[in-house]
Amino acid sequence: MEDSVVAKSPRAAEAHRQELNRQSDQPQAAARQNAARPDIARRDVQAMTPRVDVLEDDTGITLIADMPGVSKDSLDIKVENDALSIEGVVSAATPQAMEATYAEVRIPRYRRVFTLSRELDPGRIEAQLKDGVLRVRIPKHEQARPQRISVKVD
Repeated sequence: MEDSVVAKSPRAAEAHRQELNRQSDQPQAAARQNAARPDIARRDVQAMTPRVDVLEDDTGITLIADMPGVSKDSLDIKVENDALSIEGVVSAATPQAMEATYAEVRIPRYRRVFTLSRELDPGRIEAQLKDGVLRVRIPKHEQARPQRISVKVD
């Protein structure tokens, strides 16, 4: 699944959020939808889609992704062209000489791809992982930021 990260009006942002939640709740439907695209179909079938909150302010966008069980070493964040991809491998610590008889997480990988708007600056992306929560800050280009115009009184 590929999502777009762009500045939106509150109504458009809410509609986009609802669509992302619908897609996240239906991973098999998303996999069938991507079956026509062999470049991503195989990866989507074998990865869970992490829940992501997208927050915007005047200076940029922050993505907050829930990725429990993913360590810094097994996390891969990259930008290619206008696509930001986030991928992480879940490392479940199983005690020695034991094996899981039941596991709710059958696919030990998260994957999500976002299409970045041109107003965002991919060269200045910062990421932080703490307690299974990934924060990715994508600043806007200086020229895309709102500027206050001062008015002179004569």
